[in-house]
Amino acid sequence: MQALDLLLNRVSVGRLLEPAPDAAQRELMFRAALRAPDHGQLRPWRFITVEGEARRRLGELFAGALASDPATRPEMLDKARAMPLRAPLLVVAVARLGDHPKVPREEQVLSAGCAVHGMQLAAQALGFGAIWRTGDLAHHPHVLAGLGLGADERIVGFLYIGSFEGERRSPPVLATADFVSAWQG
Repeated sequence: MQALDLLLNRVSVGRLLEPAPDAAQRELMFRAALRAPDHGQLRPWRFITVEGEARRRLGELFAGALASDPATRPEMLDKARAMPLRAPLLVVAVARLGDHPKVPREEQVLSAGCAVHGMQLAAQALGFGAIWRTGDLAHHPHVLAGLGLGADERIVGFLYIGSFEGERRSPPVLATADFVSAWQG
């Protein structure tokens, strides 16, 4: 797949099935992630893979986070348990944040986000579907602790990856003029 074609036609795919990328394909995806813009070469990211039965345990972790709220209804717990089962492979993208005189933490988070985007593009180039999700659970202390995140780490996304059925949908063509302006000073 040509790079511009990939960039212009990237879409999220919500229905993902087996098989997930194999070890060699994952290696390529992670190598693509590691090419993200990285001021100071801090490499402010790490990735946690979740597959197989670990997906069910992640669902229980999600449900445990919601169960602490008395307003949570049983169907919400069931939905949380099912979330990680939407794809055969999840990659939890973690920003590792540190104090740096020239690279603010916000820039480190953006760098980690670029790494996720690189991984998502690589998945599509390899013929897989992917969707980047976050939501409240990505910030919940119970989930962060359960995944072993440190005090200076945060989840920038859950990347769901797998095969997809049928044809990949075409993204809408957006008018660049709606998003670009020239500053005249």
